[in-house]
Amino acid sequence: MVDVIGAALAAKAAGEGARTIAARLGRSVETVRGWLRRFAARQETVRHVFTGVLVGFGVDPAAPEGARSAFADAVQAVAGAWWALSSRWPQVGKVSCWWAAGAVTGGILLAPGWDPRTAETINTSRP
Repeated sequence: MVDVIGAALAAKAAGEGARTIAARLGRSVETVRGWLRRFAARQETVRHVFTGVLVGFGVDPAAPEGARSAFADAVQAVAGAWWALSSRWPQVGKVSCWWAAGAVTGGILLAPGWDPRTAETINTSRP
């Protein structure tokens, strides 16, 4: 499921609308809109947390360039953090960036009560 949600978020970052995404993923429009709205509501926090992971754990980190929107910036930060973790621990690269994002956030990236400080307490010495 995490990869389906991640695909929806990436598609929105690329400029697709909720109806198109829902049809392609075989999900209801309301469900997809819920995912997109929840992510959009915390896009700045997500961008901040995952850019911190990228810079903190990348072998030779470079901050992501600005994307087409704040939503896309946040999605790009998630992907960049996954790349950074994969460059340090290659086994992380065996899972999707959305599975890694779930691990960084304790599986609650889109949960109503996600506290971004959760990501700051993750022990990444054993990914």
